[in-house]
Amino acid sequence: MQKRAGVLIATGALIAGAVSAVPSAAEPSAPEPRTPLKWSGCATEKYPKLECASLRVPLDHAEPGGEQITLALSRIRHTSRTSQGPLLVNPGGPGASGRTLAGYVAASLPAKVAAQYDVVGFDPRGVGASRPVLDCKPGHFKPVRPDSVPRDQREERSRLARAASFARACADKHGRLLPHIDTVSAARDMDAVRDALGAERISYFGYSYGTYLGAVYAKLFPQRVRRAVLDSVVDPHGVWYDANLSQDLAFDARHKAFMAWVAKHDAAYRLGTDPAKVEARWYAMRAALREKPAGGKVGATELEDTFLPGGYHNGYWPMLAAAFSAYANEKDTAPLVDVYEAVAEADAEADNGYSVYTAVECRDARWPSWWGTWHRDNWAVHAKAPFSTWNNAWYNAPCAFWPVPSLTPVDVANDALPPVLLFQATEDAATPYEGAVTAHRLLRGSRLVVEQGGGNHGVTLRGNACADRLLARYLDTGEVPRGDGRSEADAVCPAAPEPKPRAATRAAPPAAHGVLSVARRGD
Repeated sequence: MQKRAGVLIATGALIAGAVSAVPSAAEPSAPEPRTPLKWSGCATEKYPKLECASLRVPLDHAEPGGEQITLALSRIRHTSRTSQGPLLVNPGGPGASGRTLAGYVAASLPAKVAAQYDVVGFDPRGVGASRPVLDCKPGHFKPVRPDSVPRDQREERSRLARAASFARACADKHGRLLPHIDTVSAARDMDAVRDALGAERISYFGYSYGTYLGAVYAKLFPQRVRRAVLDSVVDPHGVWYDANLSQDLAFDARHKAFMAWVAKHDAAYRLGTDPAKVEARWYAMRAALREKPAGGKVGATELEDTFLPGGYHNGYWPMLAAAFSAYANEKDTAPLVDVYEAVAEADAEADNGYSVYTAVECRDARWPSWWGTWHRDNWAVHAKAPFSTWNNAWYNAPCAFWPVPSLTPVDVANDALPPVLLFQATEDAATPYEGAVTAHRLLRGSRLVVEQGGGNHGVTLRGNACADRLLARYLDTGEVPRGDGRSEADAVCPAAPEPKPRAATRAAPPAAHGVLSVARRGD
């Protein structure tokens, strides 16, 4: 998820003053034209036409002549005789690499539409192939980690000290960079990409956190936006403490939906027909793993990490249910370890992603300055939604000790844009539905497409033909649906059917998983 929950600490936290993040919307003039980008082939097996380039941008956009950093870019070139210009794409995070997303989007759109655009992906500052790269504390998620739910004050203080050590490691290793790892800086980088591409305007397509990045870009540079698609929309009024608490409730609801699905398929999984009793067996598994981790690596917290992707996409449900069944019914730990290793085990890329995630969220907005607020809020939410509330709290807790002050969140309200197209599933846990309604209201003239009953994070280019038709029509012609004014939605698409049970296999992500960065936390 975007790991939610807030952070702050009575013990010396910072987040002192608020710094204004956004100049006036009319402000920035385009920088001096840059040297044309040098593109070279960086084909992959899936995307043989992918090209890559790099772009130097200021570390601090207020000092364009100062230290420079490098952004890694990718593109699939247009093939039609006429081009609609660049389509910048972002998969979310913050902290997710976006270079392969260019290939995915170009391959997934109708060929006639994709041919009209230069689809451009990028690794945001600090991420992936961009340089320098942030990696504050390699191995921070190495198993087995302490149980996320503290049983007493001593355990809570221990977890807090672990979060503080991560923040110190970031300060020691990347202190010079941290004041410049934030959403506003990333949005200014996007405009530098636009300028380097020689385009007066860009179109934009962002998922999850990428919707907030797109909205911030549109606030800073409204005159540069040609078309914009925001899929699975961050609540711009929740950045970021409140958004995380809302996520905790929503992920618990999705976990309960999964438990109900397992109960419905008792013939396959033999875990019972009562969802509440199935859920009780899941928590019994969690308690047992706290005492004896499966395979020496899947403890209680790793179990939460393993089942969290099921809250993002129900394509994971069959493999998760099979592993749950094997453990609960046969005491067979191997399937659970297999799924953990496939969908949740951290690697170097995950360490980088988490470092950037933390840097952006801690810098973007204020977090509570007293740990007592965290303690109160997270225990209150945990009482209603125990599935991942404390896991999420510790994911964000380094913000309590962050070594740079917070900025003021961007007011993304905007009446200077062409129609923006929003997509949102009603039961999405990572970006709950209310956030899309708020963004729809703030972005005047926008249109909201709702996937009714859908619980997966990421609506478009994942098999929903109704949503994909509306997306393709918009990118092709600029046409947007027009609602009847009687509901929040301007168009409604049905959700795909729930998955069917299947036998356990070596875990493979659901189709189109590569659209979003969903493992662990992140919007």
